[in-house]
Amino acid sequence: MGKEIVGMRADVLACVGADTLRSPVPLPCVMVHATEWADKTLQQKCAEVVEALREFRGGVQGTKNQSTSECQASLLEKLERHISNYVAIVSRLQVQSGAVTPPPSPPRSCSSVNSTSEVLKRYGNLLRGKLERLAIDLRDEAPESGQRSTAAKGRCG
Repeated sequence: MGKEIVGMRADVLACVGADTLRSPVPLPCVMVHATEWADKTLQQKCAEVVEALREFRGGVQGTKNQSTSECQASLLEKLERHISNYVAIVSRLQVQSGAVTPPPSPPRSCSSVNSTSEVLKRYGNLLRGKLERLAIDLRDEAPESGQRSTAAKGRCG
């Protein structure tokens, strides 16, 4: 997960003026509160991760559309595609399980930043936080490899 972020950080350095954004990017809450996380169902965790990724993507899209630098717009486009890939993966886990996804709650922006490198840092925190914990929970819920079934275990739901 982290190699892409490191590559994008290098792109920011190579792109003159790419670190300062014209408008702040509203960012979702990326912190994981261990006790709250442990009390949630797998479906709730999936929904929370998808919601955070979608909010992140929306903030990046809005800023990308206002960018006047071609280099910066290209960098934000790359980040947007990266986020969209994770949205698709986690959303697919929900669909495969047949789980009914609760309607998304209103976006909860925890902060706004005007720096591309800070956006990348927070995105990395989201990947290493909520998304990684979700992956661990999915692994822990999955049946042993010799006992795979078509049951929804190991999926979001």
